[in-house]
Amino acid sequence: MKELPPTRAVESARPVTPSPLSEVIARFTGVQVKDYGGAGGLKTVNVRSLGSEHVGVFLDGIRIDNAQNMQVDLGRLSTDGIGQVALYSGVMAGRLQTAGAYASGASLQLTSTLTNHERKIILQGGTLGTVAPSFRAGMRFAEGLNANVSGGFLYSAGRYRYPCFDTTLVRENGDIRALRLEATLFGGGRSDDWQLKLYSYGSERGFPGPVIRRAAGFPFSAERQADQDLFVQGSWKREWTGLYATALRFKYANNYTHYNTHPEKNPMAMPYDLHYRQQSGFLSLAQSFTPGRHWSVDWANDLQRNRLDGDSGGFVKPRRTTFTSALAGRFITPRFRASASAVWMGAWDRFDNRTPSGWSRDDAFRSAWMPSASLFWLPSQRLEIEAFAKRSYRLPSFNDLYYTLMGNSALSPEKALQAGVDFRARGARWSVSLSPYLNRVEDKIVAIPTASQFRWTMLNIGIADILGLDAKADACLPLGQAVTARVLARYSYQRALDHSDPSSQNYGNQIPYIPRHSGSLDATLLWDGWTFSWNTVVTGARWSRTANTPDYYIAPWSTTDVQLQRTVHLRGVDELLVMLDLRNIFSCRYEIVQGYPMPGFTASLTASLSW
Repeated sequence: MKELPPTRAVESARPVTPSPLSEVIARFTGVQVKDYGGAGGLKTVNVRSLGSEHVGVFLDGIRIDNAQNMQVDLGRLSTDGIGQVALYSGVMAGRLQTAGAYASGASLQLTSTLTNHERKIILQGGTLGTVAPSFRAGMRFAEGLNANVSGGFLYSAGRYRYPCFDTTLVRENGDIRALRLEATLFGGGRSDDWQLKLYSYGSERGFPGPVIRRAAGFPFSAERQADQDLFVQGSWKREWTGLYATALRFKYANNYTHYNTHPEKNPMAMPYDLHYRQQSGFLSLAQSFTPGRHWSVDWANDLQRNRLDGDSGGFVKPRRTTFTSALAGRFITPRFRASASAVWMGAWDRFDNRTPSGWSRDDAFRSAWMPSASLFWLPSQRLEIEAFAKRSYRLPSFNDLYYTLMGNSALSPEKALQAGVDFRARGARWSVSLSPYLNRVEDKIVAIPTASQFRWTMLNIGIADILGLDAKADACLPLGQAVTARVLARYSYQRALDHSDPSSQNYGNQIPYIPRHSGSLDATLLWDGWTFSWNTVVTGARWSRTANTPDYYIAPWSTTDVQLQRTVHLRGVDELLVMLDLRNIFSCRYEIVQGYPMPGFTASLTASLSW
């Protein structure tokens, strides 16, 4: 059966060399990546001011889930073995999706690629004491049975100079050691295909803490965190007939976290030595019916079980069972596509209320309906128009509700209404897109960092209204027989206002960490195996609190990166790639998160050998 086309991605990229996922999507239109600095700093993504918890990160169609804090640290995810990174803002109307994919406000889809017989070794090193070797190998066992094996090690001292009021200091306790190992088995025949992935990630890192005015000799943060993440996931898809197909997916994840404040190194720190283990089981069955040439109906059902155990005093050990069901339909012709879906989600929370925590409910049930619709029209070969409307819903995380140091049991679930239109025009060597949108988020859950990246203050902003516009233009220009240039410009406007309480002094203020204006410019030159890239990112002023006062003002900033890459073919070697990457070449001093200065100029050198 011919595959029906899904909704077009707002942005997509095909990574060439292994790099943190956060670096790839930081240049996407309408995206903000929160970065706490250095290789080991927490990195999360926010799309169109919805918040990182509304962005589902999916690996081969299965969500990377974290019920503990709903934050997926993009710094832990590498693009090694990923063939495509695609961002969907709103509706992704593809066949045989999980029900959770329909429910996400926005989705970041990572697709593994089969490398066949390729073997690759990558050596990378740079400033901040960073060393990052990795490898990847493809193997073929039989017809229709292949495997990829990859791994990587990261070490970074994380030390860099930064201005601190009237002096210059060195960022301390920002080191990281991390090891990633993964293996993927691909199989299938004429009417089916399946995939099995095993992933392991272990790290030990420091939290440097926020920069504050201090006396000489006053100790910085000595907080440390060790993580061990392990998951196994698989999928099986089969076309039973030309009318009916199914997809079965499963996942088991086991995540361990050890957090220690080390008061012997910092006497001012509260003494914490905490251990957490989160376990998650996931099962999904999707069915697709194609009774006619132009239309199809999908029905997907997901069942997920999360459990969090910890040893902190008064911890309530929450368990959550979530059932999600989605019914979706699509009608497609060569010039028109209409799709609609209805999603129901129900979640049951149970926790140990025998501890003196203040929570008395033994069962907590939350449910929501999430409808969506999209229309696509191709009036000519040069113009596309697509519109969507959607309601999404996200539960408070375990930490939001039950963590004794920051939990807020009065938090309400967060609801978002989204609507947008995409206008896309293209020619032989150019394309332009314009995407106005409107979002309303009710009971928006906001996480405000305190003196630690591990502890946050959780609160609801009653209503946030977001009016935005994303614009993108790119052109490919041949400058001769051997030289090609490409220019890509992006711009985002986001008016994200707190409309909770008309009597509040904060009414009408911009919500935290959302710039009104941002954009980027990419320029690339290709000549005879050489590639030169220039990237400039500009971010406007922001505030770290809804109170838009000078105390919480974060200045606008701009950084420029350049990259020089050379690819050569040697005897007995498929490809040798050498890349010099210079970041923030003008050494701009800036903060993405208030109190967490980012590095100035950094450089790295990468050599990749394939055979």
